[in-house]
Amino acid sequence: MAEGAKKVLDGLGYTNIVVHLAEETLGWPDEAPYDAIMVTAAAPRVPTELLAQLAMDGRLVIPVGSRYMQQLYKITRRKDKNEVEDLGGCCFVSLIGKDAWEEEK
Repeated sequence: MAEGAKKVLDGLGYTNIVVHLAEETLGWPDEAPYDAIMVTAAAPRVPTELLAQLAMDGRLVIPVGSRYMQQLYKITRRKDKNEVEDLGGCCFVSLIGKDAWEEEK
């Protein structure tokens, strides 16, 4: 999927986008801070690891809730207290790995 995304973005002429397959980690801490992070898999809570990778005034968009229904949040990193905006209900695939739900038995 990452290779396909890179081909599409290259074909559209974008030169300021880097596609990175994170695998076991959340985000890409070595290249932080970021102005924006968009998570396309649902998490049970907002991962602090991703918030830490945001630049001041950077935005994180992430679906948070249960495995089957979430709220889409836009979180803006602020100096004193992060600003949270609820963008409405949604349903995404589940996040895997760190900060995901424990495996069902």
